[in-house]
Amino acid sequence: MQYTKQLFLLLFGGLLLSCCSQQKARNPISHSSGTFLKESIDRNKKLVAGEELKIDALIKKDTANKYIASSKGYWYRYDVKNSNDTLRPKKGDIAHFTYEIKDLEGNIIYSELELRPQTYRVDKEQKMIMGLRHGLKLMHKNETVTFLFPSHMAYGYHGDNRRITQNVPLIYTVSLTDFSTETTTTIEQ
Repeated sequence: MQYTKQLFLLLFGGLLLSCCSQQKARNPISHSSGTFLKESIDRNKKLVAGEELKIDALIKKDTANKYIASSKGYWYRYDVKNSNDTLRPKKGDIAHFTYEIKDLEGNIIYSELELRPQTYRVDKEQKMIMGLRHGLKLMHKNETVTFLFPSHMAYGYHGDNRRITQNVPLIYTVSLTDFSTETTTTIEQ
């Protein structure tokens, strides 16, 4: 019995000492050379340049319309312009709009009927592509604008998991039917 007690105390003491010892930080197994990142950047630059060439060719072919280059990296033209209004949707406003999505060849991917009228709280929701979020803020009420979005302003390298595959530049035709300011919307509710 005495022997068992000593053995138990010895094991317990060893266990207690091993739990309290401080662990050393381990060195990383390998060091990254950064080549993957550089290759990824080069690949994306080539992709963007290729898409911009396609969009540029489309713009040159469409001599009937004047396109405007945005500072955000997409192009647009006015199909229906409203020169009477000065107000545009801003952060927090509720925008009501319809739109249609096509590929650069003009094939309809999603029709306006299929997409139904949309309601969007400007810059407070992330439910749509970056290009459209920016584009809506350029529009006045009752305007129709056609946007040419490179894939990085649309669905990017992922696509939409339905009809739009990865890295596809898109044509959006958007009609801003109405919008209400944040203060107007709060008063009406």
